[in-house]
Amino acid sequence: MVDLDAHTNPSRPSASPPSSLAHASPTPSTVSYHTPLSRGLLDVGIFRDTLLPSLQLHVPLALVAYGVGRATDSVEAKDWLWPVAPVLNGWWSAVGRKVYRRGLTVRQAFGTLSRPERLLLTGVTLWGGRLFYRVASRSIRRRRRGKGGDDPRYEAEKLEEGERYWDKALFTLFLPEALVQTVISLPVTAPFHHQGAVLTGYHPIVQALAVGLFCAGFALEVLADVQLEKFKASTRDAKEVCKEGVWSLVRHPNYLGDALVHLSFPLLLYGSDMLAPIEVLGGLANYVFLRRVGGDRVTERHQARRYSESQPEKFADFQRRRETHNAFWPATDVWRNPWLWTVLGVGAAGALVEQVVQYAF
Repeated sequence: MVDLDAHTNPSRPSASPPSSLAHASPTPSTVSYHTPLSRGLLDVGIFRDTLLPSLQLHVPLALVAYGVGRATDSVEAKDWLWPVAPVLNGWWSAVGRKVYRRGLTVRQAFGTLSRPERLLLTGVTLWGGRLFYRVASRSIRRRRRGKGGDDPRYEAEKLEEGERYWDKALFTLFLPEALVQTVISLPVTAPFHHQGAVLTGYHPIVQALAVGLFCAGFALEVLADVQLEKFKASTRDAKEVCKEGVWSLVRHPNYLGDALVHLSFPLLLYGSDMLAPIEVLGGLANYVFLRRVGGDRVTERHQARRYSESQPEKFADFQRRRETHNAFWPATDVWRNPWLWTVLGVGAAGALVEQVVQYAF
């Protein structure tokens, strides 16, 4: 893909500010071309034009978050940053650079974006907005109730590490997460930055599937948040884990929804003739992070310790739950669960609405 700030492609029309900004540009604001797959994967320039621009944003933000966190003794500062940084990166890559370098207004810069590019930007903004609200509201509510200034998981880690914790945290938590975010953000940033190979041609059906996958994943996250908060406000929370609604599908429907959202981005690029090989790493990196680093495994380790120490009945229910339900992917008998069809229905409805809006406006 070619950044129009610096390149043009004689074989395809270049994008320019449209005379009418009511509709998305019919072509991407960065131009794709087809080359051998191996070249797209191994070309050093690909990394210079994709990873480096994101690192230049994520690393300074991580340093700021570390400084704020250390000053306030709140490791949770990095959790506040997690949903914000990819959104800032996406908007800067798609719109901000055109405003800064080409002198366009925000409206003009946004008008140069194609439909798939607008969908990417909308998707990452919705994902980041929901997660930021979740993290911020949980943190503020905990502080107002006098239950500590940091997430209980981090409080336990700080007690174990002692005074050495903050000396190591920059290199064990904040900077590594900045690197992970750089990779995870590739599908919503790299298409606006670099020149590289794309995998296939234009597939409207795949685009619709991507929109449906995003809507299903986003609905799963929202429903999980709402249902968990409702459960925690009930008296059953003292003795049971949540098993209602989408929590009857798997033990961590919120993480599953997050994975589906991030997998929808490269799928959308694939169906839009815009997917460079390196961008596949975004959804994969997010999945590995959720499963192996900061998702269900870490959450359940903390839950097991907390419940076993102070809530024996809830710990017993937690253990039974682990025996009957998968952590991440639903079991084969999930087809009988009406909540599965609710989530899939939302995904299908979202794809249909997007198609109607596309052709109507």
